[in-house]
Amino acid sequence: MLRANFPIYKLFMPNASSLQLRDYQQQAVDAVLTHFRRHQSSAVIVLPTGAGKSIVIAELARVARGKVLVLTHVKELVEQNAAKVELLDDDLSIYAAGLKQKMVHGKTVVASIQSAARNLAVFNDAFSLVIIDECHRVGDDEQSQYQTLLGELQRHNPNIRVLGLTATPYRLDSGYIYKRHYHGKVGSENGVFEDCIFELPLRYLVKKGYLTPPKTFDGLSAQYDFEQLSRPTQGDYSATEVDALIHHQGRATTAIIEQLIQLSQHRQGVIIFAASVRHAAEIMQLLQNASAELITADTPATKRELAIAEFRAKRIKFMVNVAVLTTGFDAPHVDLIAILRPTASAGLYQQMAGRGLRLAPNKQDCLIIDYAANGFDLFAPEIPQAKPASNAVAVQVPCPECGFANTFWGKVDNDGDIIEHFGRRCQGLVGQSAVQCQFRFRAKICPDCGAENDIAARNCNSCQSMMVDPDKRLKEVLSSRHHHLFRVDTMLLTAQDGALRVEYIDVEGNQFSETFRLQTAAQRRALYAAFLKQHDCRPGLKLAQYKTADDVIADANRFKQPDLLLLQRKAKRGWQLIDKFFDYQGRYQIGANFRD
Repeated sequence: MLRANFPIYKLFMPNASSLQLRDYQQQAVDAVLTHFRRHQSSAVIVLPTGAGKSIVIAELARVARGKVLVLTHVKELVEQNAAKVELLDDDLSIYAAGLKQKMVHGKTVVASIQSAARNLAVFNDAFSLVIIDECHRVGDDEQSQYQTLLGELQRHNPNIRVLGLTATPYRLDSGYIYKRHYHGKVGSENGVFEDCIFELPLRYLVKKGYLTPPKTFDGLSAQYDFEQLSRPTQGDYSATEVDALIHHQGRATTAIIEQLIQLSQHRQGVIIFAASVRHAAEIMQLLQNASAELITADTPATKRELAIAEFRAKRIKFMVNVAVLTTGFDAPHVDLIAILRPTASAGLYQQMAGRGLRLAPNKQDCLIIDYAANGFDLFAPEIPQAKPASNAVAVQVPCPECGFANTFWGKVDNDGDIIEHFGRRCQGLVGQSAVQCQFRFRAKICPDCGAENDIAARNCNSCQSMMVDPDKRLKEVLSSRHHHLFRVDTMLLTAQDGALRVEYIDVEGNQFSETFRLQTAAQRRALYAAFLKQHDCRPGLKLAQYKTADDVIADANRFKQPDLLLLQRKAKRGWQLIDKFFDYQGRYQIGANFRD
């Protein structure tokens, strides 16, 4: 049995496995062995849904010396992981009330977190390794089940190694679940795990034929309009608000289900993700002449298991569910996923879409139709934010200070060259202490100390002063008769007597302009500070050395127009520019315009 002072290099055994792992599964195992032989810090490996995490878990449990505890949150995953572990080592115990088994004598114990956390005294052996499946569910709340159990395990063995596996390494409340990534990029300072040590892209699995090719579409015949929903700063969208909006869009639901019925004629199995129980009931009403079943959190276990069994046997075509079939569910024949609910979580989106990517006979592809226009990219999990534009793609943007190749949302032309990117801060780690690079592609300047902050910051990271909310500031200044707002509809660049003229036109045809001369070095520096840097669509990528107004005009596509201009009337000088607002989303976005 492993003791607290067990040498790190003896944590794993070298003998060969009787099961042939795929290349990437072996690479993941090797990454874990290398990390834990050198470090005691907690680690995460990221494998997409369908990559075979259970095989990786089983191999790690086999080679580990001492006792191993495998944790997860649903009994289906307990069963799945236990079955794979047993293929390699029959010294196995299962501890899960839902499976009516509570044994801990085996070298490897596969347990549900709920059962384990309620019986801490049973887990009094010095486990050498704890593996947490679906580890994105682990939060930093010390009173949570995971943290309570981990604390107890560490009390019996302070040198215990903690490994997490997930397909979606981020949480809505705290961002990435790790602090550092082995590619040299930052995670989240609040990450529960220290290091991400291996990550496999979904595109690799599809290209190699390990997963079914997904075909993703936004709503084809109809789509829900969720633009009225306020994007949450923490957590997902309000279920009450979502339900109310859907309730008033019954016509869209009817059109969507009619289309799904038509598409299902050439599909083997359909999973529909509904937004609420009421929404699901409406969908079932529309599917009354089709073969369909409904599962919610309130569905009795026996009925749920029967419905899933019938669906897996293909005796049911449609499986409608409300936040149930996202993890621990496996029906390989599913080849149509319909997402009828909004979510702010890239992880949840990927979990839903991933239900249809497993291989199955006579399955060529999987249709994934997002009727809620969530805007996530299934192939870009490294950017856990919704696309800022429908035509945005993942682009690489090198940092001009540290050289790190950042991955941001952006827009490209037909040649693949970047037209615009939406990056904020460099994600690279620099120095021996591996701290985040300080370069910001876009920044909000603190009015008190001049420090650069994230454009969404509420407090200055330097002097801690409150950053003024743009709507609050606009409300204050617009109460004065000398300030007005100009809503930009068009921006034109022209040359006038050798100078660059930037002309803004609002929705009513009013005009406001700026003029920049470029004859001297000082004038060109002023142009850079007052226009080029602010308007740059590709911040961080090198700008040309503009010598004339015509040089700037020739590169006009490089510069984006602001949404709003804040103007102030000054005696004898007329309207003067006070501030520009880019990427603005607030109460003054609509209806604000220039007034005399």
